[in-house]
Amino acid sequence: MVISLQKNLRACSAAVLALLGISSAAFAQMPNDAIYMSKNTACLAVSYSHSSWDKYWENSLKRENFNIGTHTTQGVMPMLAVGITKNLNVIAAIPYLWTQASAGNLKWQRGFQDVSGWIKYRFVNVSGFSLHAIAGASLPSNNYVPDFLPMSIGIQCKTATGRLLASYRHKTGVYLTASGSYIFRSKIKIDRDAYQAGDRLYGTNEVVVPNAYDAAVRVGYLKKGIQAEGFMEHGACDGGDNIRRNDMPFPTNNMKSTIAGVYAKYQPKNIGVNARAAYVLDGRNVGQSTSFSLGVLYQFRYIGKSSEK
Repeated sequence: MVISLQKNLRACSAAVLALLGISSAAFAQMPNDAIYMSKNTACLAVSYSHSSWDKYWENSLKRENFNIGTHTTQGVMPMLAVGITKNLNVIAAIPYLWTQASAGNLKWQRGFQDVSGWIKYRFVNVSGFSLHAIAGASLPSNNYVPDFLPMSIGIQCKTATGRLLASYRHKTGVYLTASGSYIFRSKIKIDRDAYQAGDRLYGTNEVVVPNAYDAAVRVGYLKKGIQAEGFMEHGACDGGDNIRRNDMPFPTNNMKSTIAGVYAKYQPKNIGVNARAAYVLDGRNVGQSTSFSLGVLYQFRYIGKSSEK
């Protein structure tokens, strides 16, 4: 079931993105926005995330499960963004996650999840309108258990993501962005000799995990160290099966969700803070989660002096 952010239908696990920025005209940036670090500057962020649900969609049936009660995922994630040029940035992150349930006897899991990296390139920038090509990839950082959902911290996929983002920012600071992504996901191996997906029994430990896609729209304000936005996000797997009646979720499930949320950041100088809150409005094979994250941001020059504004 879906546990978070940002950022995390893509890996069917929780991982919330948070960042930071510096003085002058630089602001925090993420792989899903149109904000860039200046050349020769870097920013380091640490965020805490919390997501919980007590109802979920079993296929299209919304229900409770008293063997789980309230499911909670928490995480701490360091993230680094580096300005290579004013139009090219690199971002890297790795979350540490832990899960728990308020009822039943399902054992919680904890540990570092997947190492992810992003390259963001602005190839059009005219009169407030910009276009951005964003590429990302992730690798599991260790041999955590992928098929004990919803308690697993991830599903062990290697991923590759392509994203196109369009943005318009008015001189008043009001902006609008829209983006779409496609996520390629690798097969995984599980610690059993056979499994059932859909109506078929597979006599192998190799599982084909469906690819995924997402789309998002953001409307906000960004000026003089203050950022505030509202957003809508939709994500889904490109195929897959459904949770069977009274069964546990499985990495082959077609997880879908539509999320609404808000984001805010205050960064008057090189140190800042940010916050995010989101709620799953509708879904399939996911939990109806409420999530929030809090982050601390710090930006610095990493070489010489930056002449770019």
